[in-house]
This record gives sequence, C-alpha cells and structure tokens, in this order.
Amino acid sequence: MGEGETNEFPLIWTQQQTQTRRRVLDREKVVAAAIGVADEAGLDGLTMKAVAARLGPYSPMALYRHVHSKEGLFDLMLDAATAEISLPGEPGGDWRDDLRTLALETRRMTSRHPWFAVLVHARPPAGPHMMRRLEFMLTVLVRQGATVGEAMTYAALVDRHVLGSALQDSEEARQERRQGLDDDARLYAAISALRELAAADGGLPHLTEWLTHPAGPTPEERFAIGLDFVLDGIAARLA
Repeated sequence: MGEGETNEFPLIWTQQQTQTRRRVLDREKVVAAAIGVADEAGLDGLTMKAVAARLGPYSPMALYRHVHSKEGLFDLMLDAATAEISLPGEPGGDWRDDLRTLALETRRMTSRHPWFAVLVHARPPAGPHMMRRLEFMLTVLVRQGATVGEAMTYAALVDRHVLGSALQDSEEARQERRQGLDDDARLYAAISALRELAAADGGLPHLTEWLTHPAGPTPEERFAIGLDFVLDGIAARLA
C-alpha cells in the first residue's frame, strides 16, 4: 500500500465508530452481512449494494457510517473471520502441536470463507484478532529459543503454506466450476485428454502412467504432508 493511499484510507482500527441515535444497524451486523455475501458470491459479488440489500431497507451510503470505506470493511471481515480460530491462553508443552493445531484451525476457517486467502494478502494484518494470533505463534517459537526475528520468519512460512494452499484450493474450485469440471464425467474426460497429449509426446512415461491411473493423497493429506515439511525445517533450525 502506498503512502498516499494510507492517508486517503486510514486504517479502520485507528478510527472511532460513528455514534448514531438508532441502534438498528451497527458495525457487527454490517460485517456479518458482508461475510455472508462473500461466502455465497465471492469477492466479485461483494459490493456495498449487495451488503445493504442483505441487511434490509438500507442504502449503501448508510454502511459507510460504520465501516468508513470498502477497505475498512475488508479489514473488519478479515479480523472477524480470524476470531473464529481458537487460541489457547498459553502455548502447550509441544510447540509443533501448537503450530499444527493453529494451522489446521486456520485451514478450517479458510474452507468456510474461501475469500479470506485472496483478501488477506492485500490488507495489513492490523486487526486485534489477527495480531493476537500472530503473537501466539511468536510466543510458541521464542520459547523454543528463536529470536523474535527468526520467529517472525518461521511464522510467515507456516502461514504461507496454510494460506497458499487455501488460495490454490479456492482458485481450483472456482476454475472447476467455471469449466464444468466439478462434474465427475467432465473431469474424467479432461484427464483422458491430458493423458493422450502426454502419451503422444513419447517422452513423458511417468506423467502418462499417472494420468492413466491418477492416485495419491487427498488434498487434506497433502496439506498435512506439506505442513510437516515446514515444521521439520523449523525444528532443524531451532536445534
């Protein structure tokens, strides 16, 4: 985010809520409605008009009194979704288990809110729940002997795997729906076409074999394997 953009749209966390006499509509209701719209229609369908329509007889301008800008709404949505992730009061006795549990909790949240992995990269992690989640990860790692700088790097690597996987899953699901590959018959036909291309090349025996009998871990199993790779690397550094 550029310096001028920051001045034009101050972070929502630095601004006070507008006090109104009528309490029918508040910030929490606006954010909940926006999350509902994004869950159902994706970020492309997330407009102030759509959020206002979900809330009832309100104009889009009425929402700005509570969220200030669309960027402010994004920040509030990200933090509200992060609040769904359970955080222990203190790290437990097994640092790997602490980080693995947090990673899996985060993955479950992004499965409920596919837009999160798209939006989180575009906004600063300044929300209170987002900062508390990061602080927990840093505490876990610092207690294992990492410096704060090292802990920040390791936490970022864990989140890169979690959010990168979520982003890939979200994009693949969107493309499958767009191309009709969420139908088993069409997916099988697409794989068969790829196999024919690989076989015709003549120099791709392993790829041809896999496309003939596609098999392997489930997406959840692949995620767990990748997470263990990251944690193994962190463990080696800590040692």
